[in-house]
Amino acid sequence: MHVKAKKHLGQHFLRDLDAARRIALGITKHQGCVDVLEVGPGTGALTRPLLDRGDLRVKAVELDDESVLYLTSQGVLPAEDVYGVDLLKWDPSEAFPGGAPFIVAGNFPYNISSQILFRVLDWRDRVPECVGMFQKEVAERVAEGPGSKTYGILSVLLQAYYDIDYLFTVHEHAFDPPPKVKSGVIRLVRNDVSTLPHGVSHAHFVRVVKTAFNQRRKTLRNSIKSGGFDATRIPEPYQGQRAEQLSVSEFLELAAALQD
Repeated sequence: MHVKAKKHLGQHFLRDLDAARRIALGITKHQGCVDVLEVGPGTGALTRPLLDRGDLRVKAVELDDESVLYLTSQGVLPAEDVYGVDLLKWDPSEAFPGGAPFIVAGNFPYNISSQILFRVLDWRDRVPECVGMFQKEVAERVAEGPGSKTYGILSVLLQAYYDIDYLFTVHEHAFDPPPKVKSGVIRLVRNDVSTLPHGVSHAHFVRVVKTAFNQRRKTLRNSIKSGGFDATRIPEPYQGQRAEQLSVSEFLELAAALQD
């Protein structure tokens, strides 16, 4: 059975089996978690090495009906372990009831890769680890530190809760069809933060970070003001700086100063 990659779903099927094996081996089973949710398995290039490890239990979310049929008819995964749903609208408790933790892995569809990471952020108390392939630019942005032009909203929000490593780069010819850009594999491992310091709520932290980066070329004194915050409450050292210059801990201090 042949499955054709669908452009509107952002599909680029991984054909490099060594890259797939390296992604699978990149999972560390942080906090003892062995349940994996693979996002966008396609024809199972990554699913097979995940299963071949022998120490993981794999379930998958796949929006493409043709890929679902392939995975189940070819015996890659049993039908009860493949969910033909839109991840962005799906409740993972359907696959992992009772608040059970799960690892997120995948060769993620390029057109929703950032949205997948925001879902991981929503599920941060259930996802101890995420290992996946993204457009290289997205992977670098997520792993980047302050002072870089690629450092942004996702970098700060994810690094508040996860330790992030850039694992390796995958070239265009490893896929069918080949994308126009290189890809990068990163690993997110949950840190010990359960609640943000300084009494900062997650919702407030997100709002401050998004406001600061929405006008990233402006100093914080001006960008923060645009979000309805009182700019006079910005700590003095940060007033003349831009968002990309602040570390995660400094953003937390900024958020604390702006919190009612």
